[in-house]
This record gives sequence, structure tokens and C-alpha cells, in this order.
Amino acid sequence: MSKRRAHGSIRFAVFFFLASAVFPSLSRAQVPVFKITTEDSSIKFSVKASVAINGTFDKWDAALTFTSTDVTTGVLDIKIQADSINTGSGMKDDKLKGKDFFDVKEDPLITFLSKKIIQTGPNTFDVQGDFTIRGASKPETLTLTVSGEGTGSGEIHGTMAFDRKDYGMTKGIPFVKIADTVEVTVNLKGKRVSGPPLVFKH
Repeated sequence: MSKRRAHGSIRFAVFFFLASAVFPSLSRAQVPVFKITTEDSSIKFSVKASVAINGTFDKWDAALTFTSTDVTTGVLDIKIQADSINTGSGMKDDKLKGKDFFDVKEDPLITFLSKKIIQTGPNTFDVQGDFTIRGASKPETLTLTVSGEGTGSGEIHGTMAFDRKDYGMTKGIPFVKIADTVEVTVNLKGKRVSGPPLVFKH
């Protein structure tokens, strides 16, 4: 290889390195970046039963990412540690962690990954996504209400209902009558840490 060609290759390599280092940071700066604070948020569930069954999950993570300032380009990704269930009763927790319900040893995660966000009102959305529990995935819809538009921080309140039998939870608890429908409530607090504000349709 001639010295001229070698020098040209080196210059191209340096330019490519600099471009790859700079351009991604520029593109990231053009989209809103949010951080959800789990310590100020919660994920709860409830089931109608002859003995009240409701509780929360103590360990989970959630990410909300966007490809543009259009709020409907968002992707919501929630991962819950199933064995972090907390009903306030050790007996109920153990039963729900077992094979008849969450089966946490075989499937430790409960997840929701959005596929499409549809704005239904000035601050309301239908979030369609894949819900996975006990290793079974099915499409479900999370209905959201968002507050704090334009402030850089805000809250997301969401509800979703699913049929536990669709996910293999067909058994009950002795001496307790349990409904099939499980209601999930998601309360997330988030803050925009970089990028421009989101654009809502009005």
C-alpha cells in the first residue's frame, strides 16, 4: 500500500470514528428522553374475591422512549419481578407465587411492551401491547391518563384488566371465591432529562 493511500485510509477511519461519536449524540438530543422514578411510582393489582385480594409489586422497572417529539411514537416497557408481590399477607403471597398462579420459579418476570399508542383525548391514550405472565403472551390494552404536559415532568395513571384464565391461572384458593378478572393499576412519575418537549394533539 502506498503512503498516500495509507494516509487516506487513516483520515477516513478518524472521520468515521468522529462521526459515529458525534452524530448519535446529536440525534439523541433531538428526541425527548424521560426517566421514570420507581420510588415515586407504583404498580398495583386487585381481584374481586370473597376475601379481598389486592396488593402491589415492590420490584420493577419501567422505560419510556420516543423516536420523535410526537407522543404517539413512545414505547412503554415494564418489567416486574413476580416474586416481589406484596398483599400484606404472607399466606396469600406464597399462594400467588406458586404454580397455580404466577409460578415465579419458572417465569420470574411479568412484562408489558407497548406496540402502538393511540391518543384518545387531550391527555388520554390507549396503549396496545404484549402482556406476558407465566410465560404466556397476549395482546392487552393499557388505558392511560397523563398530566404535566409542557412542564418537563408529570404523572401517568393507567389501568388494565385481563382474564387470569387466559394465562393459565385456572385454579382457585381453598375456601376463597375468586373472580376471573384481574385489574392492574399503574402510577408512574417521570421527568424529561434531555431533549425537546413532547407534542400532544389537541
